[in-house]
Amino acid sequence: MINKEMTIRLENGLEARPVAVLVQVASQYESTVYIESDGKKVNAKSIMGMMSLGLDIGEKVIVIAEGPDEKDAIEGIDKFLSGK
Repeated sequence: MINKEMTIRLENGLEARPVAVLVQVASQYESTVYIESDGKKVNAKSIMGMMSLGLDIGEKVIVIAEGPDEKDAIEGIDKFLSGK
């Protein structure tokens, strides 16, 4: 299991369209991926779960990945959240 703190650097935060893309990114990996914010932990592969976090630009989250491709999952999500 890998945990990494990340800062959301997407221009408009995680509104509907970026959440959908994030779910697609997370779903590419076999590993389970969770995003935690303010003590709330949701499955990064769930659109409804991710929307419930209501994350905005500059907020910090902890991304947790566990599975055979956990390192790649963390790197892919970090790249997306940093706006690259």
